[in-house]
Amino acid sequence: MLSLTLNSCLLKSILISNGDFHVREFAKMVAEWCAAALELLGVCLIVLLTLYALAFALFQLLKSMEGSAIFDQVRHRLIRGILLGLEFLVAADIVHTVAVELSFKSVGVLAVVVLIRTFLSFTLELEMTGYWPWQKNQRKEMK
Repeated sequence: MLSLTLNSCLLKSILISNGDFHVREFAKMVAEWCAAALELLGVCLIVLLTLYALAFALFQLLKSMEGSAIFDQVRHRLIRGILLGLEFLVAADIVHTVAVELSFKSVGVLAVVVLIRTFLSFTLELEMTGYWPWQKNQRKEMK
């Protein structure tokens, strides 16, 4: 029992402040790794879904499908992959800014990046469906 208490006290003292190691630094390091993992996931999704769209196009060409239909389907698959990847990249930027480097400059940069990526997402949605994301009611009425 005494050794358990001593071990827990020792662990607490190491975590709280042992030379160069602090809890805040550990949390910052974990947040950096999480942000990097989200960025990697976003990039991998874009790359893998692009390769999938190209493989789909090749398969459809071998089946001798019409070229314009293949183009439209590949384009939709590419757009969906880019949109999904962008969501993860925005999440990584948010984690990095809030948990790692919280300053007015980093928040301003985050705001600009999120605005650009949101605009890109909206324009890709418009390109894919022919409607802005907030025009879902009009889309349902047209069908």
